[in-house]
Amino acid sequence: MKILPFKEVLILVVGTTPQIVTETIYGLVKQKPPIKPEEIFIITTSVGKATTRARLLQSNLFQTFVKEYGLGQLDIPEDHFIIARNSCGNGLPDITDEMESEIMGDLITSFIRTLTEDQKIRLHCSIAGGRKTMSFYMGAALQLFGRPWDRLYHVLVSPEFESNPEFFYKPKRNRIITTRLPDGTIKKLNTRDATIRLAELPFIRLRDKLSLQGMNFKELVKEGQNKIDTATFQPELDIDLSARTVRIGNRLIEMIPVQLMVYAALLRQKIQACVHPDRPYCYECTDCFLVLQDLLARPTLEKMSEDYRRMYRENPFRAEELKAKWQDRIGTETLRQNISKISRTIREQLPEEALWPLYTISTVKKYAGTKYGIRVEKGKISIK
Repeated sequence: MKILPFKEVLILVVGTTPQIVTETIYGLVKQKPPIKPEEIFIITTSVGKATTRARLLQSNLFQTFVKEYGLGQLDIPEDHFIIARNSCGNGLPDITDEMESEIMGDLITSFIRTLTEDQKIRLHCSIAGGRKTMSFYMGAALQLFGRPWDRLYHVLVSPEFESNPEFFYKPKRNRIITTRLPDGTIKKLNTRDATIRLAELPFIRLRDKLSLQGMNFKELVKEGQNKIDTATFQPELDIDLSARTVRIGNRLIEMIPVQLMVYAALLRQKIQACVHPDRPYCYECTDCFLVLQDLLARPTLEKMSEDYRRMYRENPFRAEELKAKWQDRIGTETLRQNISKISRTIREQLPEEALWPLYTISTVKKYAGTKYGIRVEKGKISIK
């Protein structure tokens, strides 16, 4: 099966220096092998759009550049200017306060998120133009949603040519332009002396590591941080039935055998009865939680008896006594009392209060009644 090449899509954040557009494309064309954008999107303000249209498009400078470097029918149509707008729908002329910064951040994040759904395109994103906050949001959006083949760049232009209103790219035929020095004198420059370098910026790709539902940038950051914290900062939970020990990280928790048996049953339920095995992390999922009657059902009781037997391997009759006792005389109230004691034991012996909600037994209200389970990530659990 023939693998089709990506459609190369260039996305730029632009302020009032539209040279960034042609300088970035020039840098891409000079890559080995050359990268020729087939589509361009410019994220900017209303003033940035007007400036870019006047100095690049209406002046025919962009069309001249495209023809000079053999870029085919490359153009920047009207709807490829992505403009930040206020709540009234009016384009923002600039980014001057926190609210406008948030609007721009949400726009950039949403736009990148949408484009990365198309698996047939490769994004080339430039952070060289616009406000520094715009560059930050572009990089952050790629960290959240960028694919392995998407790219992020900065453009480095030799100082005398950088932001020079006469310099947009290195023409194939040298030109003389002028620049004003700090002391006010005018200096002539030859475009052959200019350097334009495209620096590719590495970034951490979180797209396949996090499943994010947030609708704006702040929500995405908060959600992503919570999921990273949940996935990476939970200590391992190790149960050794033969040694009758519970270890949370480096902390050894003492628990009597009956309570250890119940605790292990709920942990095993989380490992073996997950209804979403395709999800890499549990997060807030409680679909594996049990009602108390499930813990008294024969299949669960058989496994609990086996665990109890391992704890009393020198006296196997203890397990049979337990099974008969639980089936005949122990009801949900006794089980509820043991669950309460398990959580109290963990809280008393685990000093990190922030970990209590993860390792104690939690309850959730469901239609079938109250369900019980443990919120720690299933990948952190070991029972032997």
